[in-house]
Amino acid sequence: MSGKPVTSVDVARRAGVSQSAVSRFFTPGASVSKKMAEKIKAAADELGYRPNVLARAMITGKSRIIGLVVYYLENQFYPEAVEKLSIALQENGYHVLLFMASTTVGDVEPVVQTILDYRVDGIILVSVSMSSTLADRCRERNIPVMLFNRDQPREDLLAVTSDNVAGGRLAAEMLLKGNPQRIAHLAGFDGASTQIDREAGFTAALAEAGKSVVARAVGNFHYSDAADATRELFEGDAPPDALFVTDDHMALAALDVIRHELGLRVPEDVAVVGFDDIPQAAWPSFNLSTVRQRLNVMVSTAVDELISAIEGEDRPATKLRIMPVPIPRGTTRD
Repeated sequence: MSGKPVTSVDVARRAGVSQSAVSRFFTPGASVSKKMAEKIKAAADELGYRPNVLARAMITGKSRIIGLVVYYLENQFYPEAVEKLSIALQENGYHVLLFMASTTVGDVEPVVQTILDYRVDGIILVSVSMSSTLADRCRERNIPVMLFNRDQPREDLLAVTSDNVAGGRLAAEMLLKGNPQRIAHLAGFDGASTQIDREAGFTAALAEAGKSVVARAVGNFHYSDAADATRELFEGDAPPDALFVTDDHMALAALDVIRHELGLRVPEDVAVVGFDDIPQAAWPSFNLSTVRQRLNVMVSTAVDELISAIEGEDRPATKLRIMPVPIPRGTTRD
């Protein structure tokens, strides 16, 4: 062959089949006979042919590309979520373009504007939200938007989260088993729906038990901020004897400060509960009691809902909440 790009016509000629058969072979969801598929694959491999995804998008109006946006990867929940979402989408015949949002919390405007230039079929926002103006632009272009591990009031946005209110209640129940007297809360970013809902469930369960939060500090979902917030919580003469941390990433920072700087015993002096059940939570050095987000269920649900919306199934946008699971380990008292 010359230096010219190999086309589907070249593959069809080499395989002795029609160009439309080659097109069907490389179209997810379409089918050709087993014998024809073997001939096309052999010819394509021999010629080094790969279909031009963007060119096909110009013709079909569908790129089979999903824009996946994540804010930061410091918390190990997010690399795992991105990996599982990418694999699930690829198994359904979609390509994934990964974008990092701005370092300003919740600012996805510039990156989503870029994503729209790629003629994506759908967008997944992992733990970030978007403005009403940008949501309207996506709706005008018939591009479904899925919020993952985050929610916001708009009814035209798909969302899959844990039932974070219920999860907050589960965290309170684990701490209450140890009959704590001074309960503290290490919060994440106050504007996040996950923070708002988890704290609401936690404080409601405490109130029902005749308890309340005596100290609160904000860790902004970052390790260093959470370490500083932990020092703040424990600087008084009557430090907490129980601590709920909105996510495991911050809980690991809290445990490091409590054990190695303050010299306190966990759970004898202070019990700690996190949220997410990231892989490190089960490591013997942390052995963190936590509330597990059922990530596999969240991912499969989000992918199914997004693909249904892309394929034009006539049903309203859904906001699905997956029930989390308590995971008691070594940082809580029975």
